Amino acid sequence: MRGNSLFKRTYNRSLGLVGGMPLGAPMTSETQLAQTLGVSRTTVRAVLALMSEAGIVTSSEGRRRLARHPVAGDRFPEPQTESARASVERQFMQWVLHGDLRPGQLIHCAELARKFNTSTTAIREYLTHFNHFGLIERRPNSAWVFNGITAAFATEIYEIREIFELRSAHRFASLPDDAPAWQELAAIEQEHHTLMTEIATRYRDFSRLDERLHRLIHEASLNRFMRDFYDVISMIFHYHYQWNKVDEKERNTAAIHEHLAYIAALRSRDVRIIDLRCRAHLRTARATLLRSIDARPPGADADANDGLRAG
Repeated sequence: MRGNSLFKRTYNRSLGLVGGMPLGAPMTSETQLAQTLGVSRTTVRAVLALMSEAGIVTSSEGRRRLARHPVAGDRFPEPQTESARASVERQFMQWVLHGDLRPGQLIHCAELARKFNTSTTAIREYLTHFNHFGLIERRPNSAWVFNGITAAFATEIYEIREIFELRSAHRFASLPDDAPAWQELAAIEQEHHTLMTEIATRYRDFSRLDERLHRLIHEASLNRFMRDFYDVISMIFHYHYQWNKVDEKERNTAAIHEHLAYIAALRSRDVRIIDLRCRAHLRTARATLLRSIDARPPGADADANDGLRAG
């Protein structure tokens, strides 16, 4: 099972859950943990077995307890935890960021499938998602064309993001105390604190943590259109603006503080405070995105379409 991405993803999430527990605290039951993580008890048992092997969990008097807190080296590397769709997404974003894609350039599914070591079906499904947003357009010859992203497009996306995220945040705050999302939020919060202590060397890890927090909030909307829209947000905000490497560590440090304030607001369940923290953080994200307009990727043509430079 250790070669299974679901197992590795679940293991990493479990490390996040126990990271905020006091030493010696009893572990929740296999059934409760399975419900929280949305996996089978078989997977949970395998996770707990590996935790025991690593010395994170110990058994005493028939009860599992936390023996030590996880460290960064306990986690599986992120690429190993990805689903097929997530792998395609990550590789496509890296391809864009490295300057291999220009507005007006044709995209051939077969070529990307070979490049990403996946199926043409997985590529088509991924590209189709962006078709109706105008980012990528299907051509009659089965090829696709990348239209690029303009500053105006980015502004429109931000406006919709603010509406959707505020609605999702309100819904999140109304979840019952025993909803699994609260435990996932606690795990993400703990990972923020861990990253802050290691920010000097791990500041580029913030992007994935940022994506996890906002996706968790959007999932609470229970609205499939809002959740689907988040994939577009991920492309634009969580990858594209990374072209701007100026003050990246300082920006990510500030963003961690904003996230922690946002998480505290969600815990308060106070709609006024939630709105305040959410809007403040999204304004920062928008400013970062728009500043990246002039931060072209290495090797970009001086005459490249402004849409690509808009990030």
